[in-house]
Amino acid sequence: MSSPATHASSVFERIRADILAGRLAPGRRLQIKAMMESYQIGQTPLREALNRLSADGLVLCSDQRGFTVPGISAAELLELTKTRCWLEERGLRESMAAATVEWEERLLVAGHRLARTPRGPDGEAAAEDATWEARHRDFHRLLVGGCGSSWLIGFCDQLTDRHQRYRKLAARRAFPRRDVEAEHQAILEAVLKRDADRAVALLTAHYTRTAEIILEDAAVFPPG
Repeated sequence: MSSPATHASSVFERIRADILAGRLAPGRRLQIKAMMESYQIGQTPLREALNRLSADGLVLCSDQRGFTVPGISAAELLELTKTRCWLEERGLRESMAAATVEWEERLLVAGHRLARTPRGPDGEAAAEDATWEARHRDFHRLLVGGCGSSWLIGFCDQLTDRHQRYRKLAARRAFPRRDVEAEHQAILEAVLKRDADRAVALLTAHYTRTAEIILEDAAVFPPG
């Protein structure tokens, strides 16, 4: 029989996935009764999960409104992108400076798996898209994963979560016109050639282009 802690952990992962995929929309109130019915979970483990998500910044908690999904803004997206570029530049440079054959092999395998994994239709959160997202995250995490700082890796993970919410909101309409696979391949080739300046420039351009595409999407940020 599952323990309350197991229930809380399970619902934590499910709600987290729904927030990151945009199925729980920005600004949505997370009413306890409705959430209990939707996730088939008791009140205590649900509150524990929501409090954990609040600590991670993926849920807001206030005395007046209870639990809500954080809203989005162009200013936050730009700040997230800038900060992610700063941190991941340092992480990538340190990883490359300390590069081992094993790290390069893992990165090569991760890049190959990502390239061979199809995305869901029109960017929807289908099962194959979930696999792509997991492998996409693995690839980017490996780029900074050899930096030697668990703190930096942890901060990068948090920024990845917050950034993914924005990316998923625009993916269905904007990203089919972009050759993301070629961008990933170029980053990988620069890393394997030990060209740190080029690898950093390509990674920064990769994230910057993502932000530009999201900001251009009128369905995410209506004009006016």
